[in-house]
Amino acid sequence: MVTINIKVNKKNISKEVADNTLLSDFLREKLLLTGTHVGCDTSQCGACVVHLNGHSVKSCTTLVADCNGSEITTIEGLANNGKMHAMQEAFKKHHGLQCGFCTPGMVMSAIDLLQKNKNPNEEEIRGWLEGNICRCTGYQNIVAAVKDAASKI
Repeated sequence: MVTINIKVNKKNISKEVADNTLLSDFLREKLLLTGTHVGCDTSQCGACVVHLNGHSVKSCTTLVADCNGSEITTIEGLANNGKMHAMQEAFKKHHGLQCGFCTPGMVMSAIDLLQKNKNPNEEEIRGWLEGNICRCTGYQNIVAAVKDAASKI
């Protein structure tokens, strides 16, 4: 067991956890932040993407003990005073989702892309989201959503 001190969605958290606890399990089971989805447990699908110190990571293969002293943002932490993040609004506006299972990871990954590249073209968006699998949309609306959000962020 290890004691971790982290900030999750701007809240300080101090908890004792087993040293082999995955970040995704910690978020979902200990903090009840179920917006972080687990689809594959092998970092292939990207449904579990969260921000760790401002960068996207796949939480299903990240140990929470390795996050000690870090700041984590989940999909639940994006809204500000009840107002959705511009990327969430863009996904809604462009219907960048169908079943919604991949959406949290897509949104978190897309936000990280725009932090690194303010005006990505379609090829850059598609390349960045290669690590996120969507089985429903065909990606066209997701790309449109990211382009729209880029014009607003």
